[in-house]
Amino acid sequence: MKWHFMAFAARMRTLSIVHTVGELLRQWRHRRGLSQLDLSIAADVSARHVSLVETGKSQPSPDMILRLADQLHVPLRDRNHLLLAGGYAPRYPERSLDDSALTAAHDAIRRVLRAHEPYPAIVFDRRWNIVMANRAFEPFLAQVSPDLLRPPVNLIRLGLDPRGLAHLVVNRDDVRAVFRSRISRQLATNPDPELTALYEELLADEPGEPPQPQAGTDVVIPMVLRIDGRELRLFSTFTTFGTPMDITIDEIAIESYYPADAESAAYFDRFVQADKSGPP
Repeated sequence: MKWHFMAFAARMRTLSIVHTVGELLRQWRHRRGLSQLDLSIAADVSARHVSLVETGKSQPSPDMILRLADQLHVPLRDRNHLLLAGGYAPRYPERSLDDSALTAAHDAIRRVLRAHEPYPAIVFDRRWNIVMANRAFEPFLAQVSPDLLRPPVNLIRLGLDPRGLAHLVVNRDDVRAVFRSRISRQLATNPDPELTALYEELLADEPGEPPQPQAGTDVVIPMVLRIDGRELRLFSTFTTFGTPMDITIDEIAIESYYPADAESAAYFDRFVQADKSGPP
């Protein structure tokens, strides 16, 4: 198992001085808006036992910690935090996507990205850093400042920084408001210091800015890009892995972009025709 357990454990020992496993479980319960009774019913334990665990009067077993964490929809990274705070070894590894143990998942992602062409698709992690992208996404990076393309390439910064794609986005206020809504919901349920700093830098409210996207008559809010003298309208969907047991797989998502009208579809479909007419 290739992961830095010792460094991870040392960091969590420092955190556990401040937060016991009971305190951490209580924090997660509050984030999910559940009472002790709600959690006890969902986990099929007594409300009294939940109370004893949260107050530190009962030491939960690792299975009990994970049982409660499962009902609280705690991410795998934070389940490891809970286990360490309770004095137990973490259960979930964090590997690189290139690790042989993740070959099947890596291959599945590549197939999804390829199958989505000629439309763009990207893979990003919990901090919105781009992990992978298909060929259809690459042309959008042609005019991006090299500073923004140094790893890790952050999707939020790429989309909102004037040196990135911001100059191509016609409806910047809508796109920024969508980002703000998504990230604020993410931080409300899964706090992260680095993502919080990015939010404060790029997504904090500005005077006179619309607080929410202006949906108009659209079924979904498109991103409108001005490219090659025409406007492309795109909407996106998100795909995640079901029942992951690795932190890396738990934290990544695939965002697939689709044309929102016939004109935008025709722009991308021309690349298919170009491939067919090219050399074999």
